Amino acid sequence: MSEAKTTQSVQSGEARSSAIMAAGTLVSRFLGFAKTWMLGAALGLGSTVNDTFINANNLPNLIFLLVAGGVFNAVLVPQIIKASKAPDRGADYISRLLTLAVLVLLALTALVTLAAPMVIDLTTQGYSEQQKALAVTFAFWCLPQIFFYGLYALLTQVLNAHGAFGPAMWAPILNNIVAIAGLGMFIWILGANYTNPHTLDNWGSFQTFLIAGFSTFGVIAQTAILLIPVLRLRLGLRPRFGWRGVGLGQAAKLSVWTLLTAAVGQLAFLYVMKIATIPGAERLRLDNAGDTTAAATLPGNAVLEVASQLYLLPHSIIALSLATVLFNRMSRASQDGNKAELRDALSHGLRTMAVATVFGALALFALAGPLGMFFSGGEPYDGVMLAQTLTILALSTPFMSANFMMSRVFYANEDARTPLYVQLLLAVVYVVGAFIIQFLPVGQIIYAIAVLYTLGNILSVVISVWFLRRMLGHLDGPRIANSYIRMGYAGLGSALAGALALWLLGSYRSDGFAWSSRPAALVTVVVVGPVMLVAYLLLLRVFHVSELRDLMRPLLGRLGRGVPVPASSGAETTTAARATVSDDTGLIPRISGEFDAASFRAGPALKPEPAVEHHDGDSAEHLQDAPTTYLPDEDVPSTAQGGRFRQQVPLPGRRTYQGEPGHNPYFPRRRGRKK
Repeated sequence: MSEAKTTQSVQSGEARSSAIMAAGTLVSRFLGFAKTWMLGAALGLGSTVNDTFINANNLPNLIFLLVAGGVFNAVLVPQIIKASKAPDRGADYISRLLTLAVLVLLALTALVTLAAPMVIDLTTQGYSEQQKALAVTFAFWCLPQIFFYGLYALLTQVLNAHGAFGPAMWAPILNNIVAIAGLGMFIWILGANYTNPHTLDNWGSFQTFLIAGFSTFGVIAQTAILLIPVLRLRLGLRPRFGWRGVGLGQAAKLSVWTLLTAAVGQLAFLYVMKIATIPGAERLRLDNAGDTTAAATLPGNAVLEVASQLYLLPHSIIALSLATVLFNRMSRASQDGNKAELRDALSHGLRTMAVATVFGALALFALAGPLGMFFSGGEPYDGVMLAQTLTILALSTPFMSANFMMSRVFYANEDARTPLYVQLLLAVVYVVGAFIIQFLPVGQIIYAIAVLYTLGNILSVVISVWFLRRMLGHLDGPRIANSYIRMGYAGLGSALAGALALWLLGSYRSDGFAWSSRPAALVTVVVVGPVMLVAYLLLLRVFHVSELRDLMRPLLGRLGRGVPVPASSGAETTTAARATVSDDTGLIPRISGEFDAASFRAGPALKPEPAVEHHDGDSAEHLQDAPTTYLPDEDVPSTAQGGRFRQQVPLPGRRTYQGEPGHNPYFPRRRGRKK
């Protein structure tokens, strides 16, 4: 087969894989919003039971990220990726890692689950004894998810390291289907909250089973289904003990900054979420006192959670994917010490990403009312509270995505300390801000937290720019500002077109069409959304925003409708991408408690290296994907440039033994026994 045909075949395969992954992500997001809608219908968006369940159901993900997420991403992921390049495809090594990780996860999950009452006390404020009892019950059902989140993350990396990217992106779909099935049975058997209110007084164990039980069953199913493609790899994975010389201790020392960053972010997040539980507790007190009118005007953490999911949508679909693609380009530029190329990659990412995030921010802002009503559970005032929260968060979407893109530069440069400094500064702001917010009128707490996160997103960009200027000199500011201004004009025109369409549909009246029912709200979004999009695209052409073409070209390439954009111009580099993790789990602006499977995806698969001739006596064999070029040699200093606050350090996991399987001198060799 000719080289041209081989290249075309590889590109076609990559395009198909990317299209499968993109389709899985979109379907999963759609079902996730369907689950959110059904949860609001079943329990009511502004109900005490919903607030209590969401707080308990978010705990497994948050605790996993706090205690083990940083270790998994910063330590185990590079180890698994590197081990997969060994002659045995990492079977022996990965078996030992999985055995150790499973034991640790089991111990962690059991410990946290048994301590559920204490966990609830630490993460809530003002709960009555009745509400605390229900929260503990929910926690007993939900906290076992910690084990399955961790196992899912590990299995995902095993698959990704062997080139199987699709299963992990489609597995969350099964999770959502199972949870939706439980919610569907709840509504069918017990009725929706709008017609049959579900309160603490009439709540029972069967209701808990359908809500919390099926939520956990969904996480179990999401993990279990990954066992099928893992078994198809035929690695022969089995429990293997003996971990001396595995290299985890050294890798953990090298990754200490990443681990601290994750811990700082999650601790600050947990404290803010604790403050967010205050309105729900006050709502229950007012209900018990007979003041139902005042209770109905208090937004709880369920409102903040749904608003967060909507606000993160543009970032998760566009910015996250684009940052992952550009991370390899940034890594190559960092390895070559090419600041100009690194700066250009950052500038390109910020400008291209803004095409989507600027429109997403203004679209969410304009459509906040209909979206609020659609997810309200049938209560218009709950929809108003959600809309108000969403309008506060929406306009900071471009800033959150910009900060995420900027943080990729630090990680591409193998600089884990600077993100920690950024995180520490933000953590101080959030903790101090949340401490002050708890003394505000209880009806303003959720809105104030939304304002706090919006200010934090803006501040994170300011801080990151300061550090990046010290690293790169300048950030191509005039060109970036020029693009953002022109996109802003186009977005403003699109928002005005949307506002006119909403006015024609009567959305600015309390008795208007959009507020008449949830289906009417959905129709409003479906009608007005495309109007805004068409106006935006036309105005982008009017203002000559060339970044639109840059955004659409790779998207069309991923869907197989165009030619993928080369990673870089000029001579093709032979430097392999590094096994560092590009997705951190500690950045505070991630305010949704939902588990994000994309946080545990490996980067794109490496291109096969030339065959390496391996001699063993008189025999020889050709090995593909030789591990010797995947990471620099043992004890070779990092190619990243040192800075004022950090020294050159080797990559995580570099001291790991990667020789012939079964010959690690640290592992005891089993001798055959005579029968």
